[in-house]
Amino acid sequence: MSTAQIPFFKGHGTENDFVIIPDPDNALELSAGAVARLCDRRAGIGGDGLLHVVRSAAHPDAAGMAAEAEWFMDYRNSDGSIAEMCGNGVRVFARYLQRAGLVDEGDLPIATRAGVRHVHIAKTAAAQAGTGATGDITVEMGKAVLPEGDVTVSVGDRNWPARHVSMGNPHAVAFVEDLDHAGDLFTAPPVEPASAYPDGTNVEFVVDRGPGHVAMRVHERGSGETRSCGTGACAVMVAAARRDGADPAVTGRPVTYTVDLPGGSLVISEHPDGRIEMTGPAVLVAEGLIEADWVARAFA
Repeated sequence: MSTAQIPFFKGHGTENDFVIIPDPDNALELSAGAVARLCDRRAGIGGDGLLHVVRSAAHPDAAGMAAEAEWFMDYRNSDGSIAEMCGNGVRVFARYLQRAGLVDEGDLPIATRAGVRHVHIAKTAAAQAGTGATGDITVEMGKAVLPEGDVTVSVGDRNWPARHVSMGNPHAVAFVEDLDHAGDLFTAPPVEPASAYPDGTNVEFVVDRGPGHVAMRVHERGSGETRSCGTGACAVMVAAARRDGADPAVTGRPVTYTVDLPGGSLVISEHPDGRIEMTGPAVLVAEGLIEADWVARAFA
């Protein structure tokens, strides 16, 4: 591959931060090692993950979705592993496309490994006035799947029953009395039975803040504790709603929860047809060029 300088952007959604690599033609060979080096917070750019921006038609994992979505979010965890979906990442991905002049405010389909996600980029009154402010972004996150079977999460001597929720990627949601009970979350909390999550899982610890309002911490599979996790917030919302006796498919009424994370708040709604929508901010903070000699070493 070329060892020329590579353009990059840096962005975050509720402080879940990402390195953004525009590569419309899928010309870069992004090995797991190269991604891990780019996401390294001391020797690289630093991020909880990497958003590889590719046209769907140019990527073998997304070519089948090209007729529905022009752009594919080739998402990687900070350790270089591939992930199916990232809710905060989708919002930041959409913000980059807007910043690059590739899309406008309004509705936008984005291909992911968990399927096509439909996004709406709001236009605020400030943006309409030309101040440069940008509105929140809403992502249709698909439907939650709640596999049967008991799951237990442990930290030290404590353990809790957890709800197994799939948002295209796996989650174990545990309700606790205090978020400090989650420990440091540097390493993945043990989850039993291991057979419930053969490829590992994201683990969420949740406390109540009030009616329709919870707070959480999360260990993201492949990344450790992050300031926010969009799919995790959706999984938490569904688990909390079922715990509270709310199921839109039964009542015919949508349910909305506010989910507080260390990096900010997200508003999650579940509709009677099962669709889950997540609304929150997406911010681009920097752009630049990765030096050619660094690229040559990192991509070797």
